[in-house]
Amino acid sequence: IAQGCIMMRKCHLNTCPVGVATQDEELRKLFPGQPEHVVNFFMFIAEEAREIMAQLGIRTYAEMIGQSDRIRMKKAIDHWKAQGLDFKRVLYKPEPPLGVAISNTEKQTHNLEVALDNLLIAKAAPALETATPVRIEMSIANTNLAVGAMLSGEVARRYGHAGLPDGTVEIKLNGTAGQSFGAWLARGVTLHLEGDANDYVGKGMSGGRIIIEAEPSGPTVPRESIIIGNTVLYGAIAGDCYFNGGAGERFAVRNSGAIAVVERIGDHGCEYMTGGCVVVIGKAGRNFGAGMSGGIAYVIDDAGDFEQRVNHQMVTIGRIADDDSVLSGVSADPTPDELLAEPLRHDAWRLRTLIERHARLTNSSRAEEILGSFETYMPRFYKVTPREFQRALEQRSAPMGGA
Repeated sequence: IAQGCIMMRKCHLNTCPVGVATQDEELRKLFPGQPEHVVNFFMFIAEEAREIMAQLGIRTYAEMIGQSDRIRMKKAIDHWKAQGLDFKRVLYKPEPPLGVAISNTEKQTHNLEVALDNLLIAKAAPALETATPVRIEMSIANTNLAVGAMLSGEVARRYGHAGLPDGTVEIKLNGTAGQSFGAWLARGVTLHLEGDANDYVGKGMSGGRIIIEAEPSGPTVPRESIIIGNTVLYGAIAGDCYFNGGAGERFAVRNSGAIAVVERIGDHGCEYMTGGCVVVIGKAGRNFGAGMSGGIAYVIDDAGDFEQRVNHQMVTIGRIADDDSVLSGVSADPTPDELLAEPLRHDAWRLRTLIERHARLTNSSRAEEILGSFETYMPRFYKVTPREFQRALEQRSAPMGGA
């Protein structure tokens, strides 16, 4: 509001008339916001807070924390919804025992000294110091949280977002990973897990690679089983993932640049996705593509009902054209950047390349089945593309003076 929002509630339509929530260059020219507007807004908030605190006889925020006895419920409210409300128990201030504070006075203990990443950092020292490739193997348990995050922090500390060359640190794990496996994973780090993982796999992933497959000796049938939890790739910005098994709900929510191949997913796939590429070679749940404003997805439609499972408000779907052309100068094993270079073209090549890589890295029998008769399976795939994303790309690639 301070920056000029007039609450038109068109944030998702790319038609914001004051240029706040839009990618339209003409509308963005109308944006009136200035940094000083935000500064001024917070000055008003601070001034009002000072007035209220003065009325209460409180000089600092530290004095105010925990003083729930200073709060009173208004008695002059005559709205029917307020009738009978009693906040006495909510506002009750218990007497703390002697020596117990009513506000935060101690630092929280996170037990980071026992995190698995401490051992990974020690074993990866040659890679961190001189970019010498290292290979690490160990087991993992669901008490090991955010595995790879602290290691990625050390990579970023030394090499920034550019990270290390791909595959410099390869970590082979066995077992069940706790939440946020591979969070913020840096470029150059590969996590290969035989087993399964909880929610938030690849959260904020920043260029690394995650491979998860069921244990070869176990009873899991990948295409029928969930091996990773909900909200995978939440806010990922770069890198690639290959999951030989199913995922829970909200797969790739807010993904803005990562590539992923997965055997199947639950409801709300690619929700609010803004970039990257997702390939689903099995069933996708309901409400696919809700709020999806960027990136692309390929989903196989074996049951013939995918069109009913898509949220069509912001995306369009269509079958894949048989385009044999490949980007010039691209290697036989293209990087994620090369794969995403022209998202409106080369669909058959991109799809086949990713499924081939998925088969090679995860031993996926489903991927092998599709590759064994790719010409037969390709017509079953739908490509999902956000309308405004497609329009922006088409305008960018149009010749000067063209429509």
